[in-house]
Amino acid sequence: MSITTTGNALRQRKISEVMFRGFGILALLLVLVPAIWLIGSVVAHAAPHWKWSVLWSSLSVQDTGGLRDEILGTLILMLGVLIIAGSIGVLAGIHLSEFAKTRKNGKPSGGALRIASDVLSGFPSIVLGYVGYAALVVGLHWGYSLLSALIILSIMVIPYIAKTTESSLRQVPTAYREGAVALGMTAGYSLRKIVLKTALPGIVTGLLLAMAIASGETAPLIYTAGFSNTLPHGIVLTHAQFPYLTYAVFTFYNAPAAQAHYVAFDAALILVVLILLLLVISRIFVARTQRHTEGGAGRTPRRPPLGGGGTAAPTA
Repeated sequence: MSITTTGNALRQRKISEVMFRGFGILALLLVLVPAIWLIGSVVAHAAPHWKWSVLWSSLSVQDTGGLRDEILGTLILMLGVLIIAGSIGVLAGIHLSEFAKTRKNGKPSGGALRIASDVLSGFPSIVLGYVGYAALVVGLHWGYSLLSALIILSIMVIPYIAKTTESSLRQVPTAYREGAVALGMTAGYSLRKIVLKTALPGIVTGLLLAMAIASGETAPLIYTAGFSNTLPHGIVLTHAQFPYLTYAVFTFYNAPAAQAHYVAFDAALILVVLILLLLVISRIFVARTQRHTEGGAGRTPRRPPLGGGGTAAPTA
């Protein structure tokens, strides 16, 4: 009787494992198939008429030519979002993970910041774009400009950066912090030299994800940056419309001219390549940093000298 019961239990376990594996493969296919279909469709439409001159020639008034200024404009937007949203988002994540004290009831503080972040991440991008238009373009009289677009894009991606930073910092083993305290390190020094270095792969992944999100937005930019065929002359933050790739994809695809359709597909292909490059860079960076961290994890840190004030760093 016991042998039969054991056999049934093993059979049920195998069936459960097979079903779980099957659902896992199905979920993977539901993610991979649409992604491959979209990338393949873009490549199939852009490859037959692709010309390398699109990378260094400018767009004409007749919606023909290249996308040099639009590519540079998108890269400038990504860099600006990295600086503005990256700084604020990483600092917010550090505050929530390291400096938000626990309340008397045992719950962590910073609830208002978390609620505000969740609410902000749930706003549709077109709503944020219209708010930026009303507050910045019209309210502050900045006009369609780079600064208006950067502020709205940064507001849109800050919650993602803050969440990934907080999650990455919370995944750092507690033993690392306890070891730093035992060696006499200050909280700020251990945060810079140990905790942040360990959580750096996750933080960088969040930053690159935010840049990818910002590069693919259209509605906020239409309301805040407008559109121009060329970059502004010099560093002009306000009262100057700005070029970007998503406008070419959104607008030229519906144009009647066939040449405009070619430009739209070229812009879509360039956007796909940019996002794929960001993903590859993030994977390479994570792999290299994890390898260096694991390689130096087995080394014994050197104790700081007595009376040194707790500022000695462990030997890498």
